[in-house]
Amino acid sequence: MSKATKRKHVTKEVLDCYILPEKNQKIVKIVGGKGNNLHEVQTAEGENYLVSMPTKFRKNIWVKRGDYVLIQPIEEGEKVKAEIFAILYEDQIKYIQSQKKWPKEFLLPAALNVNPDISTTDTEGSSGSDDDLFVNTNRPECTYECTDNSDSDDLCSIQLKDGD
Repeated sequence: MSKATKRKHVTKEVLDCYILPEKNQKIVKIVGGKGNNLHEVQTAEGENYLVSMPTKFRKNIWVKRGDYVLIQPIEEGEKVKAEIFAILYEDQIKYIQSQKKWPKEFLLPAALNVNPDISTTDTEGSSGSDDDLFVNTNRPECTYECTDNSDSDDLCSIQLKDGD
């Protein structure tokens, strides 16, 4: 099987597979990556330990701090106590919550009861404002001014603000 075909099947399995945790499996939260395909996780009880990423996920699927995974314990590990069985994305998490198998300690903001009557848009009509956009501080701030002359083309000038 080629690398591209393997990657396609692995990502399809991760995204489309809805599994529930079995008796020996746990849902844990990724605390951080420790290198060499090892990740530190935190259980619902607050216990921290290392888990390993199986070979089929390596270089195909990435996890980051704050992601949730389903792990399966391994017997031969002293420091590494489990192996990642499945990576849980938003749809899988919602499915597990609907089946009442999600740990109460990992209550997600999406699972909180939010009043749908409260509007999230600004009532002053400034929802189209640029105030909440990201500003790149690595570029100089420019002001563009155009003058409208009826007898010639538009004349524009650029003025740099002294920010340095």
